[in-house]
Parts: sequence; structure tokens; C-alpha cells
Amino acid sequence: MVRKIAAELLGTGLLVYFGVGVATLSFGFGTAGFSFAAGVVGPALIVGGTALSQVWLFIVAPLAGGAVAAGLHRVLYPEPPVEPLASGELPV
Repeated sequence: MVRKIAAELLGTGLLVYFGVGVATLSFGFGTAGFSFAAGVVGPALIVGGTALSQVWLFIVAPLAGGAVAAGLHRVLYPEPPVEPLASGELPV
């Protein structure tokens, strides 16, 4: 069981490492910060100044993007209306 969990953690870590690496190489340096806000907060706390004043962007932007994606999903894929059963009750 321990070997399976270790293999899963290692595999996931490698997948994320290479995925972020490919994204960074494909879209330019600095792109990886948007996918991992904690990697930005720590160094900004140490450096301070302008870096610290820009941390809010790495926290707010993914949340705003998620809200926009959720709204767009509701517009593109609306829930079908619920039709009552023959007995007149609504299905659960």
C-alpha cells in the first residue's frame, strides 16, 4: 500500500513538474506563477516592495477566472427543466 501511494505521489509530482515546465517554455517565463500562487507569496514576503504589492493578482485572478468559467458554463450548458412524474411529483 505504501509503495502505491509513493508511486502516485511521485507520478503526480513529475506530471506537474513537466506540465508547468512545458507551459513555461511554451508561453514564456513567468507563466508558472499563475498556476501556483503559493510559489509567489513566499518570495514576495521576503523581497517586499513592488513584489508584495502585486501578490493580490495571483490570488484574485484565478478566482475571477473560475467565476467567469462557471458563469460561461451555465450560459452554454443550461440545466434542462425538471418534468413532473406521472403521479405529479417532482423527481428527486
